[in-house]
Amino acid sequence: MLVGLAQWLMNLQPDWTFLRVFQYLTFRAVMSAMTALLIGLCLGPWVIRRLTELKIGQPIREYGVQTHLAKSGTPTMGGVLILLSIAISTLLWFDWTNRFVWIVLLVTLGMGAIGWADDWRKVVHKNPEGMRSREKYFWQSVIGLLAAIYLAFSVSETSNLRVLELFVRWVQSGFSNPLPPNADLFVPFFKTISYPLGVYGFMILTYLVIVGSSNAVNLTDGLDGLAIMPVVMVGSALGVFAYVVGSSVYSKYLIFPYIPGAGELLIFCAAMAGAGLAFLWFNTHPAQVFMGDVGALALGGALGTIAIITRQEILLAVMGGIFVVEALSVMLQVSYFKYTKKRYGEGRRILKMAPLHHHFEKSGWKETQVVVRFWIITMLLCLVGLSSLKLR
Repeated sequence: MLVGLAQWLMNLQPDWTFLRVFQYLTFRAVMSAMTALLIGLCLGPWVIRRLTELKIGQPIREYGVQTHLAKSGTPTMGGVLILLSIAISTLLWFDWTNRFVWIVLLVTLGMGAIGWADDWRKVVHKNPEGMRSREKYFWQSVIGLLAAIYLAFSVSETSNLRVLELFVRWVQSGFSNPLPPNADLFVPFFKTISYPLGVYGFMILTYLVIVGSSNAVNLTDGLDGLAIMPVVMVGSALGVFAYVVGSSVYSKYLIFPYIPGAGELLIFCAAMAGAGLAFLWFNTHPAQVFMGDVGALALGGALGTIAIITRQEILLAVMGGIFVVEALSVMLQVSYFKYTKKRYGEGRRILKMAPLHHHFEKSGWKETQVVVRFWIITMLLCLVGLSSLKLR
């Protein structure tokens, strides 16, 4: 909004050249992060009070880690604070004509709406399980598929009109027209290795990345501050890639696909970082508020969508390795339990408790030890991912 306002004022007063600063992406990214941070810090106490007054407290599973029972009643649904900070800051500082930021915002808020419904059932109906997994997965799939259909053609073109033209050509070709090379699956650390996905392959990959990352972040959100800091670090790293692939100069020099308009995603990533740090102020141990599914599902969906647009799906799995391992730990635990129960009549477990962070707690690690060590691992993984900018 401020970009359009500055341009309008410059047209009225050509002498106001200082307003050109609003055209610089890096300036707006810094301001976006600061705006989201200040909004989060200012609104945080009020949001926590309102959640407490409404008695929106986090129910704790009785079969979980016993030390977590003391957290029962801590306000949840604090992800609302994150989404408000991100949305307001992004709308203030990004170019409203950019289609990529809009699709990321829509996916983020859509996933947040699903999380809101899930959290509401937990706190109002006092059901720790919340929304049924099938229902939640259905609505996540709807959002993921809609985003996949649009992005399959949007990533390859420069405007919505050309997106429509590409879609029409694909239909007229009998659904066989290939996508341009910048929609291929790129392998990090190699200059020229990429794999053509085709329209259907791109849609399937996009769906899996968005829905998978949304659920992976949600599974990670089990300890004070455990999920939000990795989201900040991975989101910030993806913002760097967005800036590179959105620049015709840097993308050519660093041998990355050029995605016109992707650079504007840096504004969203900066807002996500600022909002995340503000939330961490209240979520650090002992937490005053939990983000709940409304925050975790939304942030995971945002990371997945940004990774798709910037063509960094593989690096998302690398930098977000903590999210991947947490999700895999649950999948393996459940699968092995069902297999052994069917074969031996008694379910057996690989881990003491899933997700993985609970296994370490059961093994004697303190909560803060698990959280900080997972942060350190994520930081190292993000540095590995960022090194791919030059090591190709």
